[in-house]
Amino acid sequence: MPLVRISLPQHITAAQARHISDAVHDSMVSSFNVPADDRFQILSRHAPGELVCTPAYLGIAHADALVFIQITCNEGRTLDMKKALFARIAGSIAEGGAVLASDVIVNLVEVKKENWSFGNGIAQYAV
Repeated sequence: MPLVRISLPQHITAAQARHISDAVHDSMVSSFNVPADDRFQILSRHAPGELVCTPAYLGIAHADALVFIQITCNEGRTLDMKKALFARIAGSIAEGGAVLASDVIVNLVEVKKENWSFGNGIAQYAV
């Protein structure tokens, strides 16, 4: 159960936000072994100046249309799976035209399965 937080610039349209949301989810399904019906996302829009990123980092130039994506998921995926996920997310979002691949910043947070509750105050995956 990945929990995905997507921070978008305020000017992104509803259709563009839906594309970004779908691109992230579809990338996780195809590259990260996430079931198709396992979708938990929080999208938030931010006014100019509220998404802050250095103009260039590690040789990558960044524009004003940044998207920050934080994925909290169970630990255990390989480095190759993580690299494939990052590439697929950036490429899929860029295909929508609203954000360049260079402006898609992804952070992966891995946790133990027992750190989730899917409702009713129960740790369903605690063994």
